[in-house]
Amino acid sequence: MARNISRITINAPKEKLWEALTSIAGVKQWQFGSDLITDWKPGSAIRFRTVWEDKVFEQWGTVLEFKPFGLIRYSLFAPRPDLEDIPENYFEMVYNLSEEAGKTNLEIVQIDERPGAVQEDPQGEENPILQSLKSYAESI
Repeated sequence: MARNISRITINAPKEKLWEALTSIAGVKQWQFGSDLITDWKPGSAIRFRTVWEDKVFEQWGTVLEFKPFGLIRYSLFAPRPDLEDIPENYFEMVYNLSEEAGKTNLEIVQIDERPGAVQEDPQGEENPILQSLKSYAESI
C-alpha cells in the first residue's frame, strides 16, 4: 500500500481554503479547468472532468466523509487501459484542514492499494497543483 502525503500552509482562514476545495468554481481554478460534479453528501458520487488538447479525462468515485471546514474523504477511480472499474482499482483521497493564527494547514493523503501503487516522498510547496491551490485560496 502506498500512502502519499502532501502538505502546504495557506495564508488564509480555513473558510477560504474550504471554498477553494469544495466549490465548483474554486476547483475549476486550481485544478486547471476541471469540472467538479458532486453534492458532497457521504455516499454520493463525485466526478472530476477535464478537457485537455480536445480529449476528455474523467475520474470518479464516492464521497466517503465530509466534515465542513475540517475533512474531506472520497474514493476515486482514474481510468487507464489496463484497469477495470472495480473496487480494488480505486484509491482514496483525504483532505485534513487545521487553522492556526489565521493560516490553514492542509494535509492531503492519497491511500493507494492498487496493484503497482508507488510510494512517493512527501510533497509540499514545490508541487504545482498545491501552488495553484495556495495562490487561488489566498486570492479569494
